[in-house]
Amino acid sequence: MTSRPTTVPVLPYSLLVGQDELRTTLEIAYVNPEVGGVLATGQRGTAKTTTVRTFSRMISGRLPVTLPIGATDDRVLGGWQIKKLMQGVAVPEDGLLVEAARSPARILFVDEINLLDDYLVNIILDVVSTGVLHVQREGRAQELQQVRFNLIGTMNPDEGGLRPQLLDRFGLMAEVAPEEDPEQRLRIIETVLRFEAERASSDSPFLAEARAADTAKKSALKTARALLPEVTLGPDTLVYCARLAAALRVVGHRGDLVLSQASRALAAIEGTTEVTPRHVQRLARAALAHRRSTIESGSVPPWTAEEDALAESLLPDSAR
Repeated sequence: MTSRPTTVPVLPYSLLVGQDELRTTLEIAYVNPEVGGVLATGQRGTAKTTTVRTFSRMISGRLPVTLPIGATDDRVLGGWQIKKLMQGVAVPEDGLLVEAARSPARILFVDEINLLDDYLVNIILDVVSTGVLHVQREGRAQELQQVRFNLIGTMNPDEGGLRPQLLDRFGLMAEVAPEEDPEQRLRIIETVLRFEAERASSDSPFLAEARAADTAKKSALKTARALLPEVTLGPDTLVYCARLAAALRVVGHRGDLVLSQASRALAAIEGTTEVTPRHVQRLARAALAHRRSTIESGSVPPWTAEEDALAESLLPDSAR
């Protein structure tokens, strides 16, 4: 399954209502791919999938390469073209991992990733971590390939979790909750209904304005991506990253590194070349919340006001 053409109607990114945390994490992962992808978790019907698709469309003009839940390992890793093989000719066929790396958005999207076979999840996350794909099985061997893409997954925790080892491989996690404000819910209804009514129109001012806003956002993110190499972390900021991860009893050290890389991207998005402890504080939940779990069920302990207070108390004096 490859990315789809631009004729597929998708709500413009600028018309999304709410979704602030998920949108921020997607933008950060795009600006700095070293962050390592995004996991969006939330109940059904909260527009997780819509947000990912419209982000990919805004960035690249196409939907993301999508891995279906029932995909075989041949489809994921690559195999042989079946029609050619039946004719006695062995012609290799790229899998979804390579397709994602070559796609305009460089995104592999897995909806309901917690329902995907653990074997495939392990393979995908290993490739994401190393950037290398090596296939050697069933008569097919190939040289190591450099495969770089952002893995974006969604899941409904009510349908089961991911093992802590797998959760840790996602750079950032965004918790998506239903909008409780009646005015926000009304905006969602009005926006979707108007989009449905005008999406086929070639002269809709409403959609023209939204597409112009998407173009501006894409340009801003590309500017941030170009600025990223100039963004630095001061000593106070690095110390804060380490102290925060230690105080939250984060398992392993990947969280500390992701937090620092994500903070660089956030600073670049804001147009500054210096990361401050406040950048780190804003991303603590997204980078560290899912790395506190040691429960094999994969449930993530809730992030509460106590964690926010702890993050505030650890701020260096220079950031107060």
